[in-house]
Amino acid sequence: DHEYYLPPPAPLTESLADCQTRVMGCFEDTIAPALFDEEGLPVPPDDRTIIVVAHANTIRSLIAYFDEVPEDQVSQIYVPNSVPILYRFERTTRKPVSTKLQSSHGGSHARWMISSENHQIVRDAVSTGGMLTRALFDAMDVTQDRALCRAEIEAGVRELMKDFEHE
Repeated sequence: DHEYYLPPPAPLTESLADCQTRVMGCFEDTIAPALFDEEGLPVPPDDRTIIVVAHANTIRSLIAYFDEVPEDQVSQIYVPNSVPILYRFERTTRKPVSTKLQSSHGGSHARWMISSENHQIVRDAVSTGGMLTRALFDAMDVTQDRALCRAEIEAGVRELMKDFEHE
């Protein structure tokens, strides 16, 4: 028996509201301290990049929090599969610093990691039956050994961020 097991008619899935509660607890307890506060890490807080890999509802919950999306609109946030997004934060306020861009889907501080510069690489990879994630990782793979090291990921993220540094 699992400690949270409830006999039927308990729900078989987690609601979006439950997911948001769980995700925000993880963000406040684990991600935010590593991003903003934690001392003794090899990278100073102002230079840190945190990568979060998760399913759509987890990412949707973080987007809703960062962009202050009203609760009744959270389920409408579109999270495409395998498309990295970037948020930049001001360390002291813990708020996004990028300008909130408006679109037909609402406003967001997020920057999607497909730009005009890398669009052709991604398009070529996807058009031949490849995957978007593989194309992005291949673009970061400086040594072309199909195994990304930490330095390659960090350099790749910095390269993808270049367009957003002057906002």
